[in-house]
Amino acid sequence: MGNSSYIEIRNFRDSRIGEVSRDHFRLNNLHDEIMKQVIELAVCRTKEKYGSPPCSFSFFVMGSAGRSEQSIWSDQDHGIIYQELSPEAQAYFLELGKEITAGLYQTGYDYCDGGVMSNNPMWCKSMFEWQQQLTDWLLDSSFESIRYLLIFIDGRSIYGGSENIEKLKSIVYQTIHKEHLISKVLGNTLYLKKGVNILGNLLVETHGPYAGSLNLKEAGLFPYVNAVRLLAIKANVTGTSTLSRLDQLKESELSSIENDIYKTLFLRLLNYRLTYGNHTDYKSGHFLPIQILSKEQNKELKTIIRNGAALFRLVRRLIEKDD
Repeated sequence: MGNSSYIEIRNFRDSRIGEVSRDHFRLNNLHDEIMKQVIELAVCRTKEKYGSPPCSFSFFVMGSAGRSEQSIWSDQDHGIIYQELSPEAQAYFLELGKEITAGLYQTGYDYCDGGVMSNNPMWCKSMFEWQQQLTDWLLDSSFESIRYLLIFIDGRSIYGGSENIEKLKSIVYQTIHKEHLISKVLGNTLYLKKGVNILGNLLVETHGPYAGSLNLKEAGLFPYVNAVRLLAIKANVTGTSTLSRLDQLKESELSSIENDIYKTLFLRLLNYRLTYGNHTDYKSGHFLPIQILSKEQNKELKTIIRNGAALFRLVRRLIEKDD
């Protein structure tokens, strides 16, 4: 890649973001490229300080990055899986996690408010410790533990190979089915923020800095994301993005006609966010000021949101029926 400092990577980001800011796929490819540059530089810097890594490892991203659904700005959600179980390996990879986290922040990615980052021992573990932690979350199956599992399930390796995380996710899927935990997974995603009221109007924020804007993340995107993730778990689909999960579902899970409709609507929603969202910073990127929409766009957005809620209700009925 050639960039020798995080400032250079940030400059690269700033020089390229404008040309891809209206194209969902090119934008997310750019995010991947930037993050890989940061990781490569962080690995080099950590080698200079502490020597070569004591064993092989992989770095994975979660959240919107894991699902390849980032907007122009994004925060950090990531972890590390390494092979060797030892205090020395733990110390080394936590230092690497700290370097990567700091590098990503310097290149424009906000810290995760919940600490879901590889500088946190909870998200930086050996393969054995990851297996143990995931098993503990599954056995506990509390609301918080299931939330962590859902975060992990959206994980996607972007450095060091995908074998580690795919093996771990396979264990999670198998245990969810064996222990009949999918209803608890459903329970963790039951809350949906309404986007359209009974009068057929878009529900906007009524106070605060985003008054008059629609929370597109919670009212628009989450119903699709959560519903399709549930279908993916139910069908043992390994993809992480909402669109790739829909691609991998069988006709018995969702008819091809419905599948095509939901893919089209979800991609339209992502494009609405890019085209009309307020992208001043990470948080503002979740809100869409509806006063700038035409009558036709307002109508289409309501249709997209209603269909997302309908999809979630459909998936909920399927899971409750099977359970």
